[in-house]
Amino acid sequence: MPDAQPPVIGTPPPSGADDHPAPLGPEPAHQPGIVRQLLATLLSLCLALFLADAVVSLADDSLSLLFGVHLLAAVRGVVALLVLLLSVVIYGLMGLTPMIPKRLCLPIALFSPIGSVLAIPLAIFFYGRLGQIGWVLSLCQVVLGLSLLGWVLGGTKLRWPLVRASQLGSRGFSWLNLTGFLLVNVFVLLPAVAVYLVGCGAVAVDHFSEGFLALRPGGLTVQVRSYVRNDGKRVQLVPMAHVGEADFYQKLSRSFPTNSVVLMEGVTDENNLLTNKVTYKRMATSLGLAEQHEEFNPVQVEMVMADLDIKEFTSETIGFLNLTMLFHAKGLTAETGLKMLRFSPPPHFEVRLWDDLLHKRNRHLLEELRVRLPAAEQVIVPWGVAHMPGIAEGIQAAGFRLDGTREYTVIRFRFPGSKSKGERKAGGTG
Repeated sequence: MPDAQPPVIGTPPPSGADDHPAPLGPEPAHQPGIVRQLLATLLSLCLALFLADAVVSLADDSLSLLFGVHLLAAVRGVVALLVLLLSVVIYGLMGLTPMIPKRLCLPIALFSPIGSVLAIPLAIFFYGRLGQIGWVLSLCQVVLGLSLLGWVLGGTKLRWPLVRASQLGSRGFSWLNLTGFLLVNVFVLLPAVAVYLVGCGAVAVDHFSEGFLALRPGGLTVQVRSYVRNDGKRVQLVPMAHVGEADFYQKLSRSFPTNSVVLMEGVTDENNLLTNKVTYKRMATSLGLAEQHEEFNPVQVEMVMADLDIKEFTSETIGFLNLTMLFHAKGLTAETGLKMLRFSPPPHFEVRLWDDLLHKRNRHLLEELRVRLPAAEQVIVPWGVAHMPGIAEGIQAAGFRLDGTREYTVIRFRFPGSKSKGERKAGGTG
């Protein structure tokens, strides 16, 4: 048998051999290649921006926690806006075409909404740790972004586009995909989010008001609390709202005993420092409610103004109140909108504002209460809901204990065919 001849260099391969590796998969005949390439580029851009947003957010949150500065806030805002816009586009495209891989795009599109809603309970109960909560969310976004990047690349070697056209689905359109997408969003996701947010709202209202205000299926209710001391003195805390149902104010007015001293809320303005009248008429009219000063009129009781004068506030607070009352008086117009946008609060403005509007006034009221108690058997304090936790803490420190509660509906939710009771007893009264 003759020896096998070695192949001659340059000899063409045997018949049937391929000159090039087999492609990953043929492009669908019904789908132009340019469309798949554009989708792959769009998904790659979205993934890259999502990871960039994660890194910038983590760096910005870290600088804030360590040094108290947000040096990357502007860059973070721009990148986050781009990610949001692309995520909305891609989420909508997922309903139109099965080509888009849901394992890649759903985590990107839903990370921010899901992270935000899941963080709500943490923000309610750990309000003072919002910085740490934000840092953890940014870290989770970095981990998710790197995981998705590694999955689409199949390794550590970078390329562009990050997502190949071959990684997209083969079908361009499917009625089943579109129908399922619409059904899940309309009948599952939206109702679930609505119920969750309402539940979080109820928890937040109860937590921050310490139970003085509650969100019920029928409306917003307030809890009137009666306190008693060993010497027989009584104090009744009545949570109020600037606007509410007319019968809410009327029932409260009739419920006050004739031998009571009523310490009224209401900041005075002897020096005319407020340029706009304090009014909630526009809000009350738009909601079909009444203003407190129109319907709340206790009779046969001693009424004492127990609030501060506006001159006791800082100049920053007075300026902010003037801006706020301008908005209440004129609504959202070009003038008020421009002034709102131009408003730039100084550092630590929120702390001084909160001290002026809440803590200073609470301290003044508690001092007025201490002065009035020796000559009064019962003192009634009809002040705003936000004041109630601090006032309750002050009178309990003075030896008062809770003796009874009663609930009133301050604002009813008006549903077709539904009726809501104006008052619901939750316990004994003092």
